[in-house]
Amino acid sequence: MKRTAILIGAVSAVVLALVAAFVGWISQQPPSGRADLTDLHQVALGERVYREHCAACHGTDLEGQPDWQSRRPDGRLPAPPHDETGHTWHHADEVLFRITKEGVAALVPGYESEMPAYADILTDDEIWAVIAFIKSRWPPGIQARQAEINRRSDRPR
Repeated sequence: MKRTAILIGAVSAVVLALVAAFVGWISQQPPSGRADLTDLHQVALGERVYREHCAACHGTDLEGQPDWQSRRPDGRLPAPPHDETGHTWHHADEVLFRITKEGVAALVPGYESEMPAYADILTDDEIWAVIAFIKSRWPPGIQARQAEINRRSDRPR
């Protein structure tokens, strides 16, 4: 009887430890479906993904390509900056997510861009993390203005 109680106690302790470890692991994962610039884990993931997949065109400091507002001979625009000098912050998070995942042409049919759609390259969580990283680099005033754009885009129509 004493052995059974000890065995049950040990098994219970192991199960509780596993549950606690799982809950801890889940709480460390970036949130799905949103870009949270205050989530340090999500921002760090976003920085890693940005450096690997975005920086070559959009710049290591989010500065974009030179003369990004002038069309090249092929009619395409260079990669824009994602810092406060560009237009990224003029868009709601959901628009930024769709552009990254599906490509610009998904929102603007017929638009030609060098930027690929990342649907088969990055997970949704990685895309949200990149957006969180970019937003974390904007000055507070730009963050507030973009947050208002998000609020307006979330309102029922």
